[in-house]
Amino acid sequence: MNLLKALATISSITLLSRITGFIRDVIIARMFGAGLFTDAFFVAFKLPNLLRRLFAEGAFSQAFVPILAEYKNRLGEVATRDLVDHVGTLLSLLLFLVSALGVAAAPLIIYVSAPGFAATPDKFQLTVALLRITFPYILFISLVSLAGGILNTYSRFSAPAFTPVLLNLSFIAFGLGLSPYFDPPVMALAWAVFFGGVMQLAFLAPFLLRLKLLPRFRLNLRDDGVWRILKLMGPAVFGVSIGQVSLLINNIFASFLANGSVSWLYYADRLMEFPTGLLGVA
Repeated sequence: MNLLKALATISSITLLSRITGFIRDVIIARMFGAGLFTDAFFVAFKLPNLLRRLFAEGAFSQAFVPILAEYKNRLGEVATRDLVDHVGTLLSLLLFLVSALGVAAAPLIIYVSAPGFAATPDKFQLTVALLRITFPYILFISLVSLAGGILNTYSRFSAPAFTPVLLNLSFIAFGLGLSPYFDPPVMALAWAVFFGGVMQLAFLAPFLLRLKLLPRFRLNLRDDGVWRILKLMGPAVFGVSIGQVSLLINNIFASFLANGSVSWLYYADRLMEFPTGLLGVA
């Protein structure tokens, strides 16, 4: 019955996430359409989102959760807390460095991932500005993945499953209520990504506090569990990257086409994924 209850809980919350995500995309399409501005945003959002799928929700979760469960079941509470502290500290430092490099190297990243934009300087510069706002999302969402892995290991399924809803709500709020206050208005969507990541992380922190597993800043590069997680991430990164690289190639081709091409590709992909997420994933 516990397994059935967990499945029902996660399925219902995932269903809510997919529905609010669809509403989010409808609002974006209705308010911003498909053109230069949305092309710039979707390219800027796709890159941290791609890294999220590749590392945070993909390779890291696959490597971290089994090791954490082993520590919890075999080594006890003290060793488990130590592992959480050491992994959380190392992950935070690495992600902060990656985020800082991503912000600094934003022009180069856009040139590589959407080279067609270089022919239109205004479009290129707007995409760079949007990427510098959205790129720190990889820091927030990776820490959300860490928190979600901990909570799932302790059979707390509802809170991690609900976090995507918060990102969708952030998009809806910024798109509907705050976009007129930005110039250009599409900048509101970039800030929606940033604050959505903050909201997701802040939402999970109290649940970790209740378990007394909120990571403390304690760096220990000699922790065997940390190195086991890093070793397990290698094959997982390779496996997850195949599908994500193909999405990046789609962006590269679309960047050479007319304004709106990246947006049309995004909207079509979301329409295709909606029934899959609504039925299959849930």
